[in-house]
Amino acid sequence: MGENKTFNRWLVVIGAVLIQLALGAIYAWSVFTKALTEAPYGFSVPETQAVFSAGLFTFAVVMILSGIKMKKYGPRKMAMAGGLVLGAGYILAAFFGSSFIAQFVLIGIVGGAGIGLAYVVPISVGMKWFPDRKGLISGLAVAGFGFGATIWVKVAGEWFNLIENLGVQTVFLYYGIAFAAMVIVGSIWMVDPPKGYKVKGMKEEKSGDGKSADNENIIWQQMLKKIGFWTTWAIFIFSGMAGLMVIGNIKLFGIDALQAGGMEVAAAGVAAGTAMAWYAILNGIGRIAWGRISDTIGPKLAIFLMCLLQGLLMLTLFNGANTPVMLAIYASAIGFNFGGNFALFPVMTSRLFGTKNVGSNYPFIFTAYGIAGIAGPMLGGFVRDTTGSFLMAFMPAGIACLLGAGLALTIRQGKK
Repeated sequence: MGENKTFNRWLVVIGAVLIQLALGAIYAWSVFTKALTEAPYGFSVPETQAVFSAGLFTFAVVMILSGIKMKKYGPRKMAMAGGLVLGAGYILAAFFGSSFIAQFVLIGIVGGAGIGLAYVVPISVGMKWFPDRKGLISGLAVAGFGFGATIWVKVAGEWFNLIENLGVQTVFLYYGIAFAAMVIVGSIWMVDPPKGYKVKGMKEEKSGDGKSADNENIIWQQMLKKIGFWTTWAIFIFSGMAGLMVIGNIKLFGIDALQAGGMEVAAAGVAAGTAMAWYAILNGIGRIAWGRISDTIGPKLAIFLMCLLQGLLMLTLFNGANTPVMLAIYASAIGFNFGGNFALFPVMTSRLFGTKNVGSNYPFIFTAYGIAGIAGPMLGGFVRDTTGSFLMAFMPAGIACLLGAGLALTIRQGKK
């Protein structure tokens, strides 16, 4: 059939962005870390990063369940369930989250599970409604994830100083209510297109061997036997590890680096907070921009360029980000590239294995993000506590990104 006459497909984009604005809360975790290392909490730096890593890992694992069950329950119900679970995690942490274990369970595991339930829904639904603009729509669908982090960081921090004025757990309460409400509203438009839906005037997409890309709509059990899956999965680990290491530690690193340059602690904290915000803003922009780049040059070359640039940035970050301006520039560039992961890897999954089952296939690719979520932030926190410096964390992350760039060139699109 032609374009649907009774449903405006751009409403899907609005709903997707609204959902992702709430889910992006996990990227705002750094705004809480300084307060959690002080009284009355007294967490160690690795403990603050453990909560973050638990959220990322649970998010990635639960996303597999969401993708598989979405066919049974439908995208709208899966998104709503995610919003309710995410909100519940933060609300419960407001009342019972005074200890590390409680926050690890409620924010990390319960909150991460909520994100995992809802995250894949707008990506899957968006690609089905926009087969003509997969890269762009994938970027738009997840752009709110990056922009959401900026909002939650600023609201809790310098805009309203909620953490300072109300305390960490009261902020958890307000945020939990907001997250649940936003995801539930956005889920209203999370519906698949009718069977046989086509976009008028769209040219059939071809894979690398000249066949129609959607002719290879394989299921996840078949996908796991493909070398293309494992190569793509490994690249995602390498690229994701670098970005997650920075986002999990940017405030602490920024304060360390700027203090070493002679800046007072308070001023360094403000500058590091600004760098966090720029990271989040460019993270969102990068999702859209890299998605558009993918539509032009293909996901393979786009992933190569993204990993190459990220590797060079990570190798020079420690010595280069020594002033407020340079810290903001590095944070922006790394955030921009990191955002590309979330636009490019869904498109690569669709290109290699078909669009029909991207909702159940992509979560397996996305488990790489869960592994990166443990390796990146925890390595950064451990190295900093052990050596007093982030240098020996940033260097291996940069080398891993360059390895990912090389692996990207080996991917054979459309080959059996």
